Amino acid sequence: MTYKTITPEDINMLKSIVSDDRVLYEGAISEDYSHDELSGEEHFPEVLVKANSTEEVSQIMTYAFENNIPVTPRGQGTGLVGGSVALFGGIMIDLNNMNQILELDEENLTLTVQPGVMLMEISKYVEERDLFYPPDPGEKSASIGGNINTNAGGMRAVKYGVTRDYVRSLEVVLPNGEVMEFGGKVVKNSSGYSVKDLIVGSEGTLGIVTKAVLRLLPLPKTAISLLIPFPDLFAAIETVPRIIKSKAIPTAIEFMERDVILASEEFLGMQFPDSSADAYLLLNFDGNSKEEIENIYENVARICLDAGAEDVLIADTQERKEAIWKARGAFLEAIKASTTDMDECDVVVPRNKIAEFVKFADTLKEEFDVRIMGFGHAGDGNLHLYVLKDAMDKTAFTEKLSAVFDRMYTKARELGGAVSGEHGIGYAKKPFLAESLGDSGMNLLAAIKLAFDPKRILNPGKVCA
Repeated sequence: MTYKTITPEDINMLKSIVSDDRVLYEGAISEDYSHDELSGEEHFPEVLVKANSTEEVSQIMTYAFENNIPVTPRGQGTGLVGGSVALFGGIMIDLNNMNQILELDEENLTLTVQPGVMLMEISKYVEERDLFYPPDPGEKSASIGGNINTNAGGMRAVKYGVTRDYVRSLEVVLPNGEVMEFGGKVVKNSSGYSVKDLIVGSEGTLGIVTKAVLRLLPLPKTAISLLIPFPDLFAAIETVPRIIKSKAIPTAIEFMERDVILASEEFLGMQFPDSSADAYLLLNFDGNSKEEIENIYENVARICLDAGAEDVLIADTQERKEAIWKARGAFLEAIKASTTDMDECDVVVPRNKIAEFVKFADTLKEEFDVRIMGFGHAGDGNLHLYVLKDAMDKTAFTEKLSAVFDRMYTKARELGGAVSGEHGIGYAKKPFLAESLGDSGMNLLAAIKLAFDPKRILNPGKVCA
């Protein structure tokens, strides 16, 4: 792809759209904008524009479209696959200034927000009003725009679903600058193709989300967590289908190994409630009364003990729950702190295939002489496995990483799984998506991309283009 290089005239034009202090270029662009949280390559945009409104985004896109300039939308930059990295330079639009909660509609149970509002702010705002936004990705400082772009899931997906299930409508700036709204506050809609649902998870390659109407639920009155130690990880994971089959519906079912817990303890400087066992399941239950939850979790506790669990530790106070879930929330950062570099396999498989996949991944440690640490959402089959660089040189790590990932994604495909459960494709996982979908699947994605973006200027180099 050949794009126009930014000139002083382009910069002056952008300054005429927004104020001078919100157009940054050359050495004024922070290094943070050259990468995301995990992807290995760094690429600076030629110019960074901090947008304050839909109108500004629209004018920038109109100018970029007319002049064949690539545009990369950017939120908090917490992604892990290079989705917000400016691979071709051009313009980067920073949407973090668009961070207002616009409306709470308690009659329709919706919240209207701009894309820069952080997930933690949404949760706090609605819970103070006895309402609930269920999607719960681990990175609470991520923006809602980023969550929408990757269809983020998180720990509560086993009961409540993922971001797409809670988006009622989207205001979107198309690559040519046109502003459109897809969806609405209606509960049902069978009016043609659901473009809204296509935008969700499109990683900023089809349009730029500038406003979202989110679906809310009544806030559950209470929650209880169970921390269940097992003698090994396979015994823990093989218990999950039994829990699901019992028709209990935990809010979350997480799995973790002792080495990840120890890394988290060191990273946070605080003790996990228990770190003596080799593996754990962490379950959460919510409802409107403690008695209602107890009837559910007591049955689950019996299932786990019958399956070989060493104990069932009940966290029914706020202090205990916070200690457990704070440690769980730090797993990614703790693993990053334990090595020199790493990359992630965000694979998802059917729930009854998790144990088989984890056993397979475990064999790769010895076969490739590499350290692999992981944790994941056992309740929905989404695993987060990290291949660690440690003392390897860059060339050796790159070769080993490619071989390990190739084996992992091939195995996931054999088990009926998919490349990414919630972190997206970006540019880092494109080769594995192509292997998974084949030529016909990738050609279909490319055709959808061209229908929205015939000049391929919006977030180029990501997903399928």
